Amino acid sequence: MGGTKYRFNPNSLSFELKRVNPFKKMLIAFGIIGMLLLSSTGISLFYFHYFDTPDAKALKEENSQLVTRYNILNEKLAHIEAVLDEIQVRDDNIYRVIFEKDPIPGSVRKAGFGGIDRYSGLESFTDEEIVISTAKKVDIISKQAYIQAKSYEEVLNLALNKDKELSAMPAIMPISNHDLTYTSSGFGMRMHPIYNVPLFHAGMDFVAPRGANVYATGDGVVESVQTRRTGHGKHIVVDHGFGFKTLYAHLSKFNVRPGQKVTRGEVIGFVGSTGTSTAPHLHYEVHKDGKKVDPKYYYFKDLTPEKFDQLVAISSNIGQSFD
Repeated sequence: MGGTKYRFNPNSLSFELKRVNPFKKMLIAFGIIGMLLLSSTGISLFYFHYFDTPDAKALKEENSQLVTRYNILNEKLAHIEAVLDEIQVRDDNIYRVIFEKDPIPGSVRKAGFGGIDRYSGLESFTDEEIVISTAKKVDIISKQAYIQAKSYEEVLNLALNKDKELSAMPAIMPISNHDLTYTSSGFGMRMHPIYNVPLFHAGMDFVAPRGANVYATGDGVVESVQTRRTGHGKHIVVDHGFGFKTLYAHLSKFNVRPGQKVTRGEVIGFVGSTGTSTAPHLHYEVHKDGKKVDPKYYYFKDLTPEKFDQLVAISSNIGQSFD
């Protein structure tokens, strides 16, 4: 009977052809289609919620691998940071100490980077926290490595100049005094011979015959040659570079002029008793970085350990100086 529909009419006791309203038929069709779409949408949502598409699965796997690589990278960065910290400790406490250089301040080594927007471009990344923290660590380590490289450049230059510094260092006594018989007053508080009051004696006195040779104690350039009626009298200042200067006072006459280059052991003047002095002697000072220091610690070219101990004992005797 195909798609023909009949209905029973109880009044006529017969079957009559059933006529369907086309509009109603259309509504039924749309309803069926709507149910099918709704069902398929629900099934799709359920599937996509609980099951990944091949592309999504591949992306998730790739992201997981990236996170793993970031974690491995952070472990390597932590190892590099530990090695760099050790290098910095050795640099500050060994290499820079050897060359008498101040350590690099921690505030410089560990300084961060300014700018709140420096890492804003990474905020859209998946797992942005690990990405940003890794980027920050790389930047900090890179800066520390750069600072360390510059420090080693400086240390290398210091090492290359060490021979010059050793030649310039005031490393001998300023007069011929190998038997130490000319050693007199040392560095420290002494009784002034004229004022008869305790005063600080900022150098070392060597009692020697008038006219005895006075030697430059290290390579350098004569900074000044001066004559005064009091104080140091006739005196010479030699600039050795590397923070060292030496002063030779109470001379009888000079053997150098200002600006002249001198070498260790060269005769620069002669012992006298000019200025505020009570007898022929040489007053000798060593200055390091603008500060007066005890000269006895710089006689390592002249003295054996035994002779050094003897010189310390002689120069430490409390008594009068000669100036």
